Order: sequence, then structure tokens, then C-alpha cells
Amino acid sequence: MAVVYPRKLQNALSARDILKHTVSDRELHLITLNRYRYSEQRSCKDLTEIIEQLNGKPKELIQDLSHHISDEARHAMWLTDVLVELGADIGKPPGMSYIDEFERLLDSEQKDATKDLEDFVISALAAINTTEKRGCEYFSAHIHVLKQQPQTEENTKIRETIAKILPEEAGHVRWGNRWLAQIADKSPEHRQKVEQAKRKYTAIEQAAFESGMDITLGAELRRVANLLEVANTMSPWERPQYLMERLPQTLLAPELQFTRIRSAQRSWQRNPQEFMEKFVPMFFNGIQDLEKNRKQTKV
Repeated sequence: MAVVYPRKLQNALSARDILKHTVSDRELHLITLNRYRYSEQRSCKDLTEIIEQLNGKPKELIQDLSHHISDEARHAMWLTDVLVELGADIGKPPGMSYIDEFERLLDSEQKDATKDLEDFVISALAAINTTEKRGCEYFSAHIHVLKQQPQTEENTKIRETIAKILPEEAGHVRWGNRWLAQIADKSPEHRQKVEQAKRKYTAIEQAAFESGMDITLGAELRRVANLLEVANTMSPWERPQYLMERLPQTLLAPELQFTRIRSAQRSWQRNPQEFMEKFVPMFFNGIQDLEKNRKQTKV
């Protein structure tokens, strides 16, 4: 089977690029850690819902998912402990929610096991697998970037916490790969279903990831382009309904407008000069401009 990896943000910024900026700003760094905590905590709920949908079958998968929940709960606990120790907020993270956007983009196959149990299992495994890959990418990049930073007590504590989580997240990716490979090996039809699910949920994950990172001018149109990319992984008869249900919110994006206002207010309150020199140009020039500036700085 083809192996699919997460793409860069707008094919320009890697996880390391983003985290280099993140760790240099303590407030943003702690918000990012809180997003990790929130994602690990929320995954316990989402995995529990999958188990309830499966309703006892297949037993081996439910057992594995139960162990998975235990791991995620432990990760959330570790991150909560370090955030509390650092005096950081542990409420719902501000800004666009990657998890909420991912769930909004899911179709009925991933939400209802009563229609076709096998299709539900394939969709659930593909969705879990693609989000776990993104988590591994960011945890690995975070550890790498922190090793390049001053080895303060705080940075060391954060790095050691993430380093405890990464091996288990990598194990979750391998687990998902094994389950999907086993299903694909059953027949050519099964292989086709697995490959199609991987393409679909990779597109959904990329769209959700970018929606949570991109608040710059034109983000609405980029969100629509990502939605069309998701729709193109579906059969022609599925696309119209999928697009009709999601296009209005994608184009209007009320949460995006709210996030823009809050981000602008926070930037202005912290440093009006930096707001004019960095935030405003970034908003109008887009994320691609950040990559251009980063490359120029290296020269």
C-alpha cells in the first residue's frame, strides 16, 4: 500500500519552521502545549464513541482501541501536569479548532457503523491514522527545535514530557498501518477501499490542519479549495450533497473572522509596533511571505 505523509502548511512551512517561531514566544508556546493537551483529551472521547458504535465487534479492535484510550489519557495527564506546573491555562485553547474542523469535514461513513460495519472500520482507522501521523510530525519537530534552544528548566521539562509521548504516538501509527494492511490484503476490493479511505482522510486532515493555522487574507478561498480537494476523493454522486452541506460554513467561516479579531487584538495589546511591522504584513501577504522572510534571514 502507498504510504501517505502529512504535507507542509500551504506546501511552504514545515513543522520545524512553525515551531521555531512558536517556542520563541512563551505565550504562544504554552498555547501550543495546551492544544496538544486538548487533542489528547478529546481523542479519548472520540475513540470511546467509536467503541460504542462498534458495539462489541470486532473484539480485537475494541481491545486495541481501549488500550489506545489509556495511552491518550496518560498523555493528556502528563501535559496537564506540566502546564499546571508552569502556571499556564488549561481551558479550551483559543483560535480555530483543528478537531472541530476535522469532524465537520467527516462524512456519514465515519459517523455511522449501522450502515456498513466494514466501511465504518476502514474509515475510522484511516481517520485515526492520519491524525496520529500529524501528531508524530509535530512532536518530533518540537523535540528537535527545543534541543536547539537554551536548556532552561522550563524548556527541558517540556521537551522531556513530549519525548515520553512520541514513542507511544509512533506506536499508534504503526498499529493503524497494520490494521489497514490486514484489511487491504483480504481482496482487491478491500485494497481499493483502504486506499480510497487513506486519500480521503488525508485530504480531510490537511484541510482541517490548514484551517487552524491560516487566518491571513484569502483564507476563505483556500478553505474552499481544500474542501473541493476532499470532495474529489469521493464518488461523483457523493460530491454534490457533501459540498452543499459544507460550502456555506467553509466560505463564510464565522469562527475564522472571530479568530482574526482576537489575534489582532492580542498582537496590538502586546506590542503595537510589532503589530504594524509583522502582523499586518503577514495578514495581507499570507503565509507564503513568512517562508520568504525565513529564507532571506538564513542568507
